Amino acid sequence: KFGRTGFDISCVAYGGIVSMKDGQDASDRYVSWAVDKGINYFDVAPFYGDAEEKLGNSLKPYRNKIHLACKTAKRLRVDAEKELNRSLKLLHTDHFDVYQLHAITKMDDVDTAFGPGGVMEMVSTLKKRGIAANVGITAHNEDAALRCLELYDFDTVLFPFNWFMNLEHQMGSRLIKAARERNMGVLCMKAFIERKWDSEEEKKASMFPKSWCKPIDVNDVEFGTAAMKY
Repeated sequence: KFGRTGFDISCVAYGGIVSMKDGQDASDRYVSWAVDKGINYFDVAPFYGDAEEKLGNSLKPYRNKIHLACKTAKRLRVDAEKELNRSLKLLHTDHFDVYQLHAITKMDDVDTAFGPGGVMEMVSTLKKRGIAANVGITAHNEDAALRCLELYDFDTVLFPFNWFMNLEHQMGSRLIKAARERNMGVLCMKAFIERKWDSEEEKKASMFPKSWCKPIDVNDVEFGTAAMKY
């Protein structure tokens, strides 16, 4: 159950960045494989290179069977409206199941988004206009995320709920508590991350050059399973 959205979603989601850079045929294969494995939640953003275009084409046969989430990192309404219309076109859809404020990283992001002419002037109307069934936030700063929750009744939150960052620094604990109290849908990013990349060379030479951080070794099943369960 994805919070109060009414959706039943797969426990693993498809990050749209997977469809980036490899070409249309590759994206089609990735998406087909994911759907066959039962994945029904797909999340993408304009920030991810050509991912919207590639994923939009790949999802054409499945759009009515999956939940599609998109985002905007724009903080002003005028910029976000242009981006929203482009995303709808590239993803071949007339609505999103979830539309999110993307990458809330500092309090200035919150102030601008909720201020005069801010993106929230648009986001707060999307449900009534039928363009988004739910609205949410993605954040990398817990204090900023909590401030967003105080200012608007968001349906979902996407946050780096990582095993190490929570065990060592309690990062995310307050946000999880607040989200549960509000019956929000919670998405965990960076759950399978071991550490930061030591260098750009290490990243490029790895199996996962699209990952912002170093994932746990795929052969270390016990470690990987523990991190995901956490």
